[in-house]
Amino acid sequence: MSFRISVSGAAADAVRATVPTLVADLVASGITALDPALWGPDAEAEAAKRLGWTESVADSRPLIPEILALRDSLRAAGVTRIALAGMGGSSLAPEVITRTAGVPLTVLDSTDPGQVLAALGDHLAETALVVSSKSGSTAETDSQRRVFERAFREAGIDPVDRIIVVTDPGSPLDADARSVGYRVFNADPTVGGRFSVLTAFGLVPSGLAGVDIAELLDEAESISLSLAIDSPKNPGLILGAAIAATNPRKDKLALVADGTHIVGFPDWAEQLIAESTGKQGTGILPVVLDPTAPELTENLPDVQILRLVDDAGLHLFADHDGRGEIRVSGTLGAQFLVWEYATVVAGRLLGINPFDQPDVEAAKIATRGLLDSRPEPAPAAFISDGIEIRGTAHVIGAASDLASAIDALIEELGPDGFISVQAYVNRLELPQLAQIRSLLAALSKRPVTFGWGPRFLHSTGQLHKGGQTTGVFLQILTTPEVDLDIPERPFTFGELIQAQASGDASVLAAHGRPVLTLTLTQPQKNITTLFDALR
Repeated sequence: MSFRISVSGAAADAVRATVPTLVADLVASGITALDPALWGPDAEAEAAKRLGWTESVADSRPLIPEILALRDSLRAAGVTRIALAGMGGSSLAPEVITRTAGVPLTVLDSTDPGQVLAALGDHLAETALVVSSKSGSTAETDSQRRVFERAFREAGIDPVDRIIVVTDPGSPLDADARSVGYRVFNADPTVGGRFSVLTAFGLVPSGLAGVDIAELLDEAESISLSLAIDSPKNPGLILGAAIAATNPRKDKLALVADGTHIVGFPDWAEQLIAESTGKQGTGILPVVLDPTAPELTENLPDVQILRLVDDAGLHLFADHDGRGEIRVSGTLGAQFLVWEYATVVAGRLLGINPFDQPDVEAAKIATRGLLDSRPEPAPAAFISDGIEIRGTAHVIGAASDLASAIDALIEELGPDGFISVQAYVNRLELPQLAQIRSLLAALSKRPVTFGWGPRFLHSTGQLHKGGQTTGVFLQILTTPEVDLDIPERPFTFGELIQAQASGDASVLAAHGRPVLTLTLTQPQKNITTLFDALR
């Protein structure tokens, strides 16, 4: 079978108690029939224009020969490298598809000037750029496109020959790209960004990079009938109930890729679940973990463990060593479609609209305000070992050094709290910073999430502001050694990423969330200091 799921403990109880009602209410067939009433009257208008993803497999088939023909044309012209400028689902979907297939793809979903420069400087003469944005107004993607256009021209390359655009029909980007002469692929406007993996947003960059996208659609199609049937064996209903209907509810979902051939899938699932469910003071917090993470040994009562495994012999109800885990296995295409169904089922069970993102815009507005005025950074509350320390009053009020500031942030945690680490840094130069997640988890004995900024703003950023109010937030910034201007924009990449971090911090603080901001003035040296403080 293309997908299997096994549940035990509280997740099994949730499935037994909830799935029969979902079957009786014809939820699965209702989703497939594009019924917008499934999520209540308040969600109906939005749901009516956001269910096209259920038909993505069939709708995307005609794209395959177009994508493959363009791939062959680019290769004939000497293009050996595909880069992708996109945010949120537009970058996370192709990232997991290409990584699982073992195909190289340069994903640029950062505004760190050093990371942008690295993408520009890597074999530009052999590079084609895919620009992916539903609206075309996304600040990050627009800025990335502008610098690539300039770099191509300076290298004597016509951007028309090297830039491919994926966007919604009629978007500002669609009109602009066509007027310039770029090759444009239109995606289904009835599919939200986080559900767009099987549309042009997932398929164009992946196919151009060399993935067998026909096989990916075949994998999804193989599970589509099972997802459409109102049956107690429907994997979408089972997974949705298991992650959203435990009693008492486990509102944190630990995602562990445990020996699976699928690479990076939890990162994609994280943005799908967090942005879809994190609103109205509730939600499911995805926590991406490695198999040795401290959270897996703490037996935390509000954490549901889910493992992605390669075991095709799973049985639905099983005892996983008494831990009450969920285990899933399956092909990548099947996983995508099952998780999309499960997420909207979870939205129904939580009583929220899984298709909107009402709190994402707040951080964008704050960022635009800072870019318009570009004020001097607020002075640090104090500096400890070269690290500038800022934060909300309760966090830094009694702190005098780095260690005490971290302790003060942890003290803000309640018994059901979590820590969110937000790293607005060049992750190509500082990949080791991700290790801070496990150090904080061991220190706090609570779940810790880690996100590279600013890409998480387009996914988990919704949950941070609109979901459960139990999070505390650690921002990590750097003082860039280099900066990069953005053509026809009055701000630089360095100013943009600083504004994004400051804007998000201000919105989090306005929502009453504790925030600690650490600015590393000498990143490589300061990381050692930071790790020592956490140990």
